[in-house]
Amino acid sequence: MKLISILLVCLVALFCSPMVPAQTSASSSKPNYTEQATLGMQALEVWYVQGTGLYQTTGWWNSANAITVLVNYSRVSGSQKYLPAIANTFTAAQTTSKNFLNDYYDDEGWWALAWIDAYDLTRNPQYLEMAATIFTDMAGGWETNTCGGGIWWSKEKHYKNAIANELFLSVAAHLANRAASAKDRSHYLAWAVKEWDWFQRSGMINAQHLVNDGLDSTHPNACVNNRQNTWSYNQGVVLGGLVELNRAHGDPALPRIAQEIAGATLAQLPDANGVLREPGGPHGGGDVPQFKGIFVRNLMALNDAFPNSTYRSFVDTNAQSIWNNARDASYHFGQHWAGPFDAANAANQSSALDAILAAAEMHSSH
Repeated sequence: MKLISILLVCLVALFCSPMVPAQTSASSSKPNYTEQATLGMQALEVWYVQGTGLYQTTGWWNSANAITVLVNYSRVSGSQKYLPAIANTFTAAQTTSKNFLNDYYDDEGWWALAWIDAYDLTRNPQYLEMAATIFTDMAGGWETNTCGGGIWWSKEKHYKNAIANELFLSVAAHLANRAASAKDRSHYLAWAVKEWDWFQRSGMINAQHLVNDGLDSTHPNACVNNRQNTWSYNQGVVLGGLVELNRAHGDPALPRIAQEIAGATLAQLPDANGVLREPGGPHGGGDVPQFKGIFVRNLMALNDAFPNSTYRSFVDTNAQSIWNNARDASYHFGQHWAGPFDAANAANQSSALDAILAAAEMHSSH
């Protein structure tokens, strides 16, 4: 009887107790930021085309930003998985545009920064040489008859805007900190200082410490702020440029202005929950989805130089929202970081990865 009682107790325990998941809580827990980035990278690389070195579903300049994401993922994760893709793009994409030059100076700036980033990771001198070649072409866009200076947005020479000039500043300052000879360092620094001197006087930084899109050269007073959208990437690229210029040419005004722009952006662009969005409501096309990641990437460059808990909290909020609210089952990330998930493409994916990688880097260094 005792044996039968024991067996009955065991059967009751087996069939009446709550079911326990096969996975442990540790194995089913939310992946950390680096693990999230790894899953997102795998989804991004489905769009990579070996023959062109570019990404399907997005454009030429967006592919430069996607390569930057590959570089940053490699640095944050310690993985060498994507180094061959970076090297392949360096060769293959030049069949589309030799030396990564085209009719738009901002496009050129994105590729120059991508190769500078790749140089920092690999120390391959060809990457830095390419950035210098691109910069030389960008410098050819400088002109003083319209608005007293600055480079044109395109080689058609009809618009002077923020993004082209911010990229010119950033590329010049980055090269000033990496050029091998004192002569070259002096050359790039002189350009960076000249660009920043013009930019801060141009009027594109408005009274709210945000950067509008560009200048209206047809206005009766000539070359005034056109009051067009304060896109997130225009608030970001200038931060990276000022951080590099301060490294090359220390000036307490530079980080102060960068911090003013960063603070104004965090106060005015995010929604009520702190999730970054673009001004002016929904936006279509292939360009705008790339912008937010660029801002976060450059905000973290500012945070690396001048740590700020508000920046770190902002990055956490946005990375968490992307993962929780703007993701599908295949680890695609959408354009709207507050959710819901909308569409899968390489611009949305690489932009969101910028934010997740910023969070991963932030947590790995603290």
